Amino acid sequence: MSIPSVARAAAELSASFRGELLEPGDPGYEDARKVHNGLVDKRPALIARCRGVADVVDAINLTEQLGLQVAIRGGGHNVAGRATIDGGVMIDLSLMKGIVVDPKSRSVRAQGGVTWGELNRETQLHGLAVTGGVVSSTGIAGLTLGGGLGWLMGKYGLALDNLRSVEIVTSDGKVLHASNDENTDLFWAIRGGGGNFGVVTSFEYQLHPIGQPVTAGPIVHPVDHARSLLEFYRQTTQALADEHTLFATLTHAPDGSGTKVAALVTCHCGTPPDAEKAMQPLKQFGTPILDAVGPMPYSQLNSMLDANYPKGALNYWKSNFLAELSDAAIGTMIECFDRCPTIMGQLLIEHIHGVAARVGVSDTAFPHRRTGYNFLVLAQWTAPGDTSRCIAWARETYDRMQPFFASGRYVNYLDDDEAGDLASAAYGPNYRRLQHIKAKYDPKNVFRMNQNIRPLA
Repeated sequence: MSIPSVARAAAELSASFRGELLEPGDPGYEDARKVHNGLVDKRPALIARCRGVADVVDAINLTEQLGLQVAIRGGGHNVAGRATIDGGVMIDLSLMKGIVVDPKSRSVRAQGGVTWGELNRETQLHGLAVTGGVVSSTGIAGLTLGGGLGWLMGKYGLALDNLRSVEIVTSDGKVLHASNDENTDLFWAIRGGGGNFGVVTSFEYQLHPIGQPVTAGPIVHPVDHARSLLEFYRQTTQALADEHTLFATLTHAPDGSGTKVAALVTCHCGTPPDAEKAMQPLKQFGTPILDAVGPMPYSQLNSMLDANYPKGALNYWKSNFLAELSDAAIGTMIECFDRCPTIMGQLLIEHIHGVAARVGVSDTAFPHRRTGYNFLVLAQWTAPGDTSRCIAWARETYDRMQPFFASGRYVNYLDDDEAGDLASAAYGPNYRRLQHIKAKYDPKNVFRMNQNIRPLA
């Protein structure tokens, strides 16, 4: 499709479109085309910045009219950059910020452009919260549709486990509602199936009482103690209360010195006495160089790590579930981290347990429902000249860790540079059912800028 044709179609639509239609060269286009990961540098032919559901419908119809591919942007945090596209149409929901909290029913409905920081600000006015991400600038849409690991998942499940309903625009421009009572097959599929089935314009979540401060923060040790700390982490995570979340990381000191450290990052959302008792072993282990664990509002916890993941930094991630956190796996992590070439790089271990692990494998499209660990190689840097060596380190580390991997992948962390059917690996036993539902709601595979679920013919 030629640029004049795109311009002509956009001009015709602009009379009724409430949002913004941006083409290359327009004011605001350069900023709007950028996503969180600075390594992603794509130029859409058109950016449709929607202000309402009708705008989304018009944008989908325009994409069909132009014969262009489409990408959907919520918060723009997806590390693989699937929120944008070269030469296609980006449907951008970032202007759709509506949030309505119902404290009586303990629920909230929020539009697809809302971030977790924005959602928490409104729900915390009523002493309520739902499992969100660990970085507040992450969009609710992408995180929820792909899973939703977060600080509250042991007690209240993943973000997607707390969905009550969604509003979604399908590839034929229809506006549907999906819940356990309406379009139930679609509701099952979007809880883990990502953006494969349409543009989710609003999410309704069940909220939970998180009014009192949670007890949370990092405990940092010298990197020389990494092995003993990770062994202690392994032992501690064998018997965590649902209210207690505990991650471990090999990372760098936040002062910019480049000093390598080993750290635990934790949250307890139970009563203060229970939290104090749970934190005592963590605080008493070894001789930490920093112990910042204490009471804080949930909103503060959700933004605690924001500075570590600045917008525009260059990112390359590799991730897989671990079969177990064995001695050999720990040793390999330490050896690999010793060669980390960037002071913004880290290896992260996320422990999944509690309610998040008690849901049936086939109850939602998200199939990873056993207690265990997710391992993430997070290469992040700012100088373009460091790109080759940072990506090489991430790949080499991932390859070294292969012997310790379990089956299955967390779809929100998957990148695009691997061979094979990554969606099949991500959805495992639920993949075939997802393909059938994809064929029903998106038979032409319009929504394929994602970890794509191919529709069955």
